[in-house]
Amino acid sequence: MAELCEKVLVDLTEHIKSWGRALGFQQVGICDVDLSRHEAHLQAWLDKGMHGEMQFMAEHGMKRARPDELLPGTLRVVSVRMDYLPPDAGFARNLKNREQAYISRYALGRDYHKLLRQRLKKLGEMIQQKISEFDLSYRPFVDSAPVLEHAVAEKAGLGWTGKHSLTINRQAGSWFFLGELFINLPLPVDQPVEEGCGSCTACITICPTGAIVAPYVVDARRCISYLTIEQKGAIPEEFRPLLGNRIYGCDDCQLVCPWNRYAQLTDEADFHPRQQLQGKTLLELFSWDEATFLKNTEGSPIRRIGHERWLRNIAVGLGNAPYSPDIVDALQRQRDANTEMVKEHIDWALAQQADKKPGQPDRQTLRLIRSVEKGLPRDA
Repeated sequence: MAELCEKVLVDLTEHIKSWGRALGFQQVGICDVDLSRHEAHLQAWLDKGMHGEMQFMAEHGMKRARPDELLPGTLRVVSVRMDYLPPDAGFARNLKNREQAYISRYALGRDYHKLLRQRLKKLGEMIQQKISEFDLSYRPFVDSAPVLEHAVAEKAGLGWTGKHSLTINRQAGSWFFLGELFINLPLPVDQPVEEGCGSCTACITICPTGAIVAPYVVDARRCISYLTIEQKGAIPEEFRPLLGNRIYGCDDCQLVCPWNRYAQLTDEADFHPRQQLQGKTLLELFSWDEATFLKNTEGSPIRRIGHERWLRNIAVGLGNAPYSPDIVDALQRQRDANTEMVKEHIDWALAQQADKKPGQPDRQTLRLIRSVEKGLPRDA
């Protein structure tokens, strides 16, 4: 490929950032491909098994920290962010009402993977048109390959990595998606921004399951987002009461982050909550058969967990809800028609509901009563 002079590269970089904003990205940054300082942290995290069942995290080894190995010839990564916070998010009231299903805010609208990838592909095409005489190589990524997206965003100046491991921006908080465009041009790079978490540990303190085991270290095996989305089998019983009514993902660490007071509402209508998902009760969502689930989650990231895990998650939420004869009836009606995994969670939920039934001794008291009864004479 013919060499591009420095002035052409500088001008092209300005165009790339302008085109990116026109395509709906709130910020565009550029970094080189040296992420070597993250390799030791990544390896230690993998060695401790904190990736859980996410074998794809380990399969590619250090390729995540080496963009030029993932796409040979890559010299720069164009990192972009796009806001997704919808109007009237209703976080607090949705979490407070335990009969209502809580779905992470990123998942209520259209699947962001496709939208961002299409915009990044368009950005690549615009660059190609601008320098059509050169042999340009580029490839967009949005959670679709082994990429350390937060490390890239940090190096490209989009923000810093918070103690919850997400990217935080001073002007926009953390309610945004990230995407990357790998490219074989030696574009001028941006500089990282100053870290802004300081001594704040709000995200660590608020985490319902204690998944943030140390600043900047998240044990996925304890994370509600992992448990409700990535976990394929049964949710460990110790975590079930801690899920509350969260049936897909968790936003707690972002809700409490003080930088999110500066978060901007999204301009993308596709990220606005869908009517069939927003503000629904656990019972209503639990009543969906597989055909209804597939129809109502078409084009949504929720569809990827499948109907079985959907019911598993909601069963846990119903177990955590206040006692209701309607909940007990729904759980009992669904039980025999489901898989062994879902049955296990329904049985757990029924036991939780039984403990909350008015006038019913709690489970610990019942165990005490039964142990005393075993020691009494038959005619006592």
